[in-house]
Amino acid sequence: MNYRIFAIGVLMLIGLRHAPVDAAAPCGDLQRLSLRDASVTGVQSVAAGAYAPEGLPAASAKQTRQLLERLPAFCRVMVSARPSSDSDIRIEIWLPLSGWNGRFQAVGDGGLAGVIPVPVMAEALAAGYATSGTDTGHVGGNADFMPGHPEKLLDFAYRSTHEMAVAGKAVIASFYGKPPAWSYYNSCSGGGRHGITSAQRYPDDFQGIVAGAPSWNQARLDAGRIGVNLFVNRAPGSRIPDSKYPMIHAAVMQACDAQDGAKDGLIENPRACKFDYASLLCKGDDGHSCLTAAQVESAKVMTSPFRDSKTGRVLLEPHLHPGSELWWATLGSPKPLPNSLARVRNFHLKNTTWEFRLDTIAGDIERAAKMDNGLLASDNFNLKPFFDRGGKLLMWHGWADPQVPAENTIIYYNNVVSTVGEAAKNAMTLFMMPGVLHCRGGPGPDTFDKMTAITKWVEQGEKPARIIASRVSGGKAPLTRPLCPFPQVAKYKSTGDINDEASFDCVMESASTPSSR
Repeated sequence: MNYRIFAIGVLMLIGLRHAPVDAAAPCGDLQRLSLRDASVTGVQSVAAGAYAPEGLPAASAKQTRQLLERLPAFCRVMVSARPSSDSDIRIEIWLPLSGWNGRFQAVGDGGLAGVIPVPVMAEALAAGYATSGTDTGHVGGNADFMPGHPEKLLDFAYRSTHEMAVAGKAVIASFYGKPPAWSYYNSCSGGGRHGITSAQRYPDDFQGIVAGAPSWNQARLDAGRIGVNLFVNRAPGSRIPDSKYPMIHAAVMQACDAQDGAKDGLIENPRACKFDYASLLCKGDDGHSCLTAAQVESAKVMTSPFRDSKTGRVLLEPHLHPGSELWWATLGSPKPLPNSLARVRNFHLKNTTWEFRLDTIAGDIERAAKMDNGLLASDNFNLKPFFDRGGKLLMWHGWADPQVPAENTIIYYNNVVSTVGEAAKNAMTLFMMPGVLHCRGGPGPDTFDKMTAITKWVEQGEKPARIIASRVSGGKAPLTRPLCPFPQVAKYKSTGDINDEASFDCVMESASTPSSR
């Protein structure tokens, strides 16, 4: 690459993105746009603050409506992509009527998808991006579409994200009279898996990908989580009551909170926490302040690689880490995760009524992984084609994630480095977030400016070496922490406000095996 020419081009595009770009074509003209394997099904010119869709998720409806009320005027384009005779991938592309920053940000959705990710698209539009989202090829957040529809499975697994990228770029080019200067993808969980899958299968689609808590190796992850749940519920009294979680968490924090130099309710490096759950063993009768022998074993299984009870072979490596105890009910509830059950039954085992048992779960896990045939595995670690095109991958994961264990992303990161070599470290980075749950929430700083980090890296060559994350609670001054590139961790300087990121340095610290192994 001629880096001098590249640098001049970057400077020209930096100047471009600061100049507001107005629409070059009326919104209605897009109704006649011809697309490859797709058609425009509707267009709508939306006035500023006027978009009010129905069916928003109840948990976030109020917050989403507040964001929608602040949106600028935009052109809403609805597309149906049909790469196969059984496909109907619904895609929406939102185009700012003025103030476009010259960039395209495609966004994803997690779980079983089935809806247009309106809240994340709204955030992108508000920041000046032309944005797009997809329902991944089916309607409704369930797995009912999986049996008997192999083409829809391809759409859900990876093809819908590619079709969204192709349609989004074509619509943008037609509307503004030129293609986006830069194309990005941003999502978490199942959407994070779509991000790394795009890097693997379609290295030309995006120049920058932000993938949070990607649920790659989905079949083994789902079946393994079912197995952990079966073990926790293996006998009466083996499941840890929710009422004991605060007691366990307090004991873990007492042992490991201050390892980073600051006693602040966060464990910066859970892999180095050497807490032994057996220290909580009841000395007499069962009580709220101790664990029975069976409950100790349950705690150890949730925080260790899941093994075949007969052979000791590891069936699922990723596991929960110390600091996640308050949320153990996600995997340790009376029944397995509904999404895991749905995917494994409807897709991997091809049996919607399959009953899982602890004595046969090892075979179920292996069969599910084999039947996946690479669709939801997203386990191609050779990202060299993506990196060779200048692509950048920014991954992040909350250490306290009770749903997709944080180790899952660390394993993926290490496998890419092992496959591609040291050059991968120049095009990929990973940030672990202390005290953060699945994609958001928890006592840790769960908010950071992902898009500024990835755009500076892609467009200016500034790889993020330290990112400031924050958490605002109860109207108080925000807690801030530096997010450090893995395997670095944040360490308190011994002076300064422990709620201020400036009081912490990013340092290398050796990781140990998990405490419960």
